[in-house]
This record gives sequence, structure tokens and C-alpha cells, in this order.
Amino acid sequence: MLTSVAQAVILRELAAVRRSIEAYPDDESLWALPAGLPNAAGTLALHLAGNLQHYVGKVLGGSGYVRDRPAEFSRRGVPRAELLAQIDAASAAVARTLPTVSPASLAQPYPEPIGGEVLSTETFLVHLAAHLAYHLGQIDYHRRVVTGNAQGVGALSPAALAPKGQD
Repeated sequence: MLTSVAQAVILRELAAVRRSIEAYPDDESLWALPAGLPNAAGTLALHLAGNLQHYVGKVLGGSGYVRDRPAEFSRRGVPRAELLAQIDAASAAVARTLPTVSPASLAQPYPEPIGGEVLSTETFLVHLAAHLAYHLGQIDYHRRVVTGNAQGVGALSPAALAPKGQD
């Protein structure tokens, strides 16, 4: 059950990241870095995509994805189309992998230590969803500051979490 909930939340948040990236008026504004903000939206999009493709796609799903975490934070000027493709790849990795995670494996240690700590797979999946939501909020505020547009992108729709086929 937790895997289906984690999948629904992560996919909802990734869809909101995608809508946020699409809401920027141009590629350049994705990389603007106003004073006081630690990361541009483009950086956060690369980081989120790499994070999920590694921790879900590769570690849990065996995808073979090779992560370059330093590049997630050092690349600049990546076109919106590439950012969206990376977000879509992360969504595909989540959709492909999480249904294969057995309930019994959730209580087992996640296959890699995280920050030197051994966490259960269940705990780490919740952490991944929270990490994604944290950075989605940063992208949302970055977009609002850079563009001057305070309109949201519908990031927290409970309807996106409802089981399919129910009202």
C-alpha cells in the first residue's frame, strides 16, 4: 500500500514540477538567480530528475541509470526541452519501478546507506517524496520571484491522489 501512495504522491509532484518548468516564459528565466536564492529552477529540476532516476530507477529498479550529481548543480543554460525530458524520465522510472517493490521489502534496509545512515526502504520512500515536495516549493517560489507572476500551477491537487475510477 505504501508503494502505491508513494508512487501517487511522487508522480503528482513531478507533474507539478513539469507544469512549473513549462510556466516560465523562456529558457533563460529558468536559470535566473536572484540574490538570496541558492538554486535556479533549472538546477532543481536536474537535481530532482537525477535523484529519482538514481534512487528509484537504478537502486530499486535496476535501470542502469548513471547519476552525475555534481553536474546537477553545476550545469547552466540547459534548454527547457531537456529539463522536461529528464522530468519525464524520472516519472517513467517511478511508474515502472514502484509497482515492483514488494510489501515485504519495505521493512528491509534500503540497498544504499543514505548520508551514512541505514534507513528502511519504507522510510526512504517517504523521504524521497518529502524531498521532492520541498524542492517543488522552491521552484514555485523561484518562478514567482523571477517572473513576477504569483499564479500557482495547481501543485497540490488531492484529486491527483484519488484512486482511479472513483469520484
